[in-house]
Amino acid sequence: MASAPRMSHLTPALYATLAEIVPDLHVHCVDPWCLIGSTAALLLGAQASVADVDVLTSRADAEALMTLWAPRREPAFTPPDSDRFRSHFAHFRFPGAPVEVMGALELFADGGWQPVWPDKLVLIGVGGVAVPVPSIDDQIRLCERFGRQKDLSRKAALRALMAPSFSLPMMPPH
Repeated sequence: MASAPRMSHLTPALYATLAEIVPDLHVHCVDPWCLIGSTAALLLGAQASVADVDVLTSRADAEALMTLWAPRREPAFTPPDSDRFRSHFAHFRFPGAPVEVMGALELFADGGWQPVWPDKLVLIGVGGVAVPVPSIDDQIRLCERFGRQKDLSRKAALRALMAPSFSLPMMPPH
């Protein structure tokens, strides 16, 4: 399991939300799931401000979470960009940060609806619990596909993780 460079970049509120929801996700999701968006980028060490926690699941697992977290659900919440994104969606209020569940997320592109799922997940340890997030490369691809300004900013922050922190001059051979 990989671990993020430092966990001190998690706010206490975000840490509390993750500590509450991640065990539920491990227990109640039958299919693979992962966090995406700003939380996923932050967990990999990118500079990102987090407004909510985005959970990508199957449709069936989204339904299970809607039942489990029913008292926390905000049924009147409408997700933005519904002309570009569709999913079995629910918005939940948790004490630390809101949680948005997107079951079977699809993006409208090239004249049709295309499923959204990363190719490679990595596990980040948070408080001794494994949290699946897309790899840096996959998060960058998702940001490119989504194409909104916030995604492009996140893409730049993720690319910064890939840049070498220092370089050594190369000396020609003698």
